[in-house]
Formats: sequence, structure tokens, C-alpha cells
Amino acid sequence: MAGPAVNIPAAESFNGRRVAILGLGKSGVASLEALSEHTGAILSAWDSSVQAIDSLEIGVDRSGSDEDPVKLAHEILRWQPDIVILAPGIREVSPLFTTLEDAGIPLWSEIELAWQLRAAREGAYAPWLCVTGTNGKTTTVSMLAEILQHAGLSGAAIGNVGSPAVAEVTRLDQDAPRAFAVELSSFQLKTTHSVSPIGASCLNIADDHLEWHGSREAYWSAKARVYENTQVACVYPVGDSSVQSMVDGADVVEGARAVGVTLGIPSVGDVGLVNDIAVDRAFGTARWNEGVELFELSDLEHLAPSGTELPAHIVWDALTAAALARSAGVEPRAIRAALSSFQGGHHRIELIDTVDGVAYVDDSKATNAHAARASIMGCADSSVVWIAGGQAKGSRFNDLVDQVREKLQAVIVIGKDQEPWRDALEGTDLPVEWIAPDSIDPMGEAVQAAHRIAREPATVLLAPASASMDQFTSYAARGSAFADAVRRIRG
Repeated sequence: MAGPAVNIPAAESFNGRRVAILGLGKSGVASLEALSEHTGAILSAWDSSVQAIDSLEIGVDRSGSDEDPVKLAHEILRWQPDIVILAPGIREVSPLFTTLEDAGIPLWSEIELAWQLRAAREGAYAPWLCVTGTNGKTTTVSMLAEILQHAGLSGAAIGNVGSPAVAEVTRLDQDAPRAFAVELSSFQLKTTHSVSPIGASCLNIADDHLEWHGSREAYWSAKARVYENTQVACVYPVGDSSVQSMVDGADVVEGARAVGVTLGIPSVGDVGLVNDIAVDRAFGTARWNEGVELFELSDLEHLAPSGTELPAHIVWDALTAAALARSAGVEPRAIRAALSSFQGGHHRIELIDTVDGVAYVDDSKATNAHAARASIMGCADSSVVWIAGGQAKGSRFNDLVDQVREKLQAVIVIGKDQEPWRDALEGTDLPVEWIAPDSIDPMGEAVQAAHRIAREPATVLLAPASASMDQFTSYAARGSAFADAVRRIRG
């Protein structure tokens, strides 16, 4: 027997519209494929790379390449697009972005396109639950997707993680996901306009990607967009005034509520902890008088690195994922079953090995100061040999070094731009090893240095507080290089 009919109600609205795809990476190609397959839009494709244009296998009305961003922008404008779909790598402050923006052309992210093209099953759309933040997005979204799976919704993680959103939300098969956990970067949010999630959360905010946005205020404004048009719950960390101000200023659907997440005892309207039990006092019908038990902290113990306590940020992530799931009506039993079986992803506080009493932990995903601080603060005083450095993204690390100083045995700095680290570490009494910026094996040298320096009990912790693209192809490649280097020591 055939299942309910699935279609894309908005597909016809694109017929005859001129849509330019700018940037032919993963999201750009997925946008082209979705528009080509499901709509009658007139398409063009643009990239700074000639190779990207030459490798294009989808038919378009026009394509072009130019390494000069202003010339490329004017080529696109001469084609007279109705919409430009922008790759997330195109900086808000770049001449390419500003030239198009000044021309008044609507600029969309692939996320905005996905929302516009989402499929409906007998007229009903799969709900979106959206997450952003400086740190913890992927863990929270992965937990949330697992919860949605256990709730029988075939939940999928999309956005800045997993498959491109536009590919997943336009599926017309009967096994298509019926709920989405959406990880959103500030890059994507900058050009996302109409998404209306059931629940949304900004986990935290600290300086990051300032070179992309141009200022701290612009970065904050992009993150704050996650709460716009929220239908049921704006989930936020209690005590974080910066995030709470995002919620207070959001233009939401009438009836949406602010829901706090706390590691303390929850007030009415919050999700928090009572005697190591996660309790919902936000969504239960009797929330004024009692709470609903969601899970126990013991359900998360398997996510702690071997021999260490459960990191507080893992608890925050789980509570946020649970609160978002509750906004979509998920029952507590599905939340607990999902979290107790959830396996954390690679490169996020992942114990690689213990050699001669020293633990080697990969947190390559700690690509900013906020994430690195959370990782280091979970360790004992004077125990951490810290491997840091990489692409600084305009950040300084003086405050970070001051905050984690008591946890450190020594610091090993990798990366091509080491000036911010020299400034931050100057005047400390910490032993510091500097790996040559032109080293052909920077991670191997760093791990060898850590092996030589570490005094048991110790943790050699890769938590770079920086992006990876100066010496590695991704944070995952950087973490894999760390793991390989640790295995060579064991070997």
C-alpha cells in the first residue's frame, strides 16, 4: 500500500526565476541539483575557481569564474539574477558580498533555499529544531537527531553537519526524515531570512570568526537570527545575559516562550538538574507544581573521557537537546533511551590512548577559545600539556591563557601564525615549545615534544583554539594526524 503523498509545494514558485549559485562547494552543488531536479528555475553557476566551473556536471544558463571578487560580482549582476545563493565561505566583509548586497539582490544561504523548497507530506512539513553557538553545536545537534530517531521521527542532522540541508528536505521518498535537527553557523544565519523553527537555541557566544563578520557586534547579530520566527520555544542558557538578550529581542511567533537551561534546580519554565536528574519544568502540563524526569546524569557517563569526570559542557548540550526535543512533543522515554546509547563524534574530547601513564586526548574540534577553555577546565590542576595554535581567525588568546594557567604543565604551539600565542604566553613561567611554522609534520613534532615533556599524571590535550586550514585540510584531518602521531609513540 502506498504511503502518504510527498511533494514540494513551493517548487512552482521558482519557475522562470533567475537563480545564481555563487560558490560550487558542497552546499552550492547541492543547491544546483535541488533546483535543477525540482523546479523550473533558470540557473547560473559562479566560482573564483576555473576548475570548479569546469567540473560542473549540471546544465546551467550561464557560468563564469574570476579571481577578482569585484569583477566576479559584476559578472553575476550582468546576468540579472532574482536571487543569489551564497556559499558560506564568502565573508560578510568581502568585496564580493558587499557588491552584491549593495546592488539590492536578495542573498540567500543554502539553508534559506532548503526552507523554501522543503517537502510536505499530505500538506504537513517536517519540523525544524535549530541550534547555533560558538561551541557545542555538533554535539547538541547529534544528540537531538538521535532523540528524534528514538521518537520514531527518522530525525536527521543537517546544516553545518551531515548532508546538505537542501538535499535532505527535498526528499520525496517514503523514508524521508520527518523532523530535522539543524546546525547553523553564523555564516549561514547571516543570509537566512524566513526559517521558522519549532524550537531554537544559541548555546553560548564568544569571540569567533571576527575576520568573517568584521566585528563582534556583527557576529552577535548573525547568531541572534536563530531565534527569529520561532514557533514554540527559544531555549537559552540561564545566566548568559548576552544570549538572553537575543531571546528578548527576537521577533517570534505569538505564543512562543523562553525556556531556560540550567545546571541548577529549574524554576518554572526551565529544564535543569535535581539530584543528578534532568527535570523538565517547561513543557509538562503540571509544570507549576512538579517536574517531568527526562534522564539521569549516569545516562551520560559513557561520554566522559576515561578516568575523568563528566564534562559540564556535555551536560549542557544534553539538557539543551532534551529541551528542544520537548518543544516538538517528544516523550521523556525517547530522550533517555537516545542519550544513554549516544556515542560522541570523533575529535571532541576523544581519548586516543594512554601511554606511560599519560592520556592523549583529541579535541581538535575546539576551534576557538571558548571551546578550548571548556576542554581544559575539565582537567586537574597542573596536569595539561596543551597543544594549541593554528589559524587564529582574528582572535587573541591572552584572556584564555590567564583563565587556564593553573591547569597547565606546558604549552606546545603549532600553526603558521604564532604571533598571537607569543603575545599571550610572554611573561608566563610555563615551558613552551614552538613548532616551526614551515614544519612538514607539525603534529608529529608536537606529539613527540609532549611525550618528552609530560610528567605523570598528565593529559596531552589537543585543543587548538584555532581553525585548522593553515596546515591541515580540516579539523578532522588535524585530529587524525594527532591520533596517528600518538600511535607512533605507542608503536
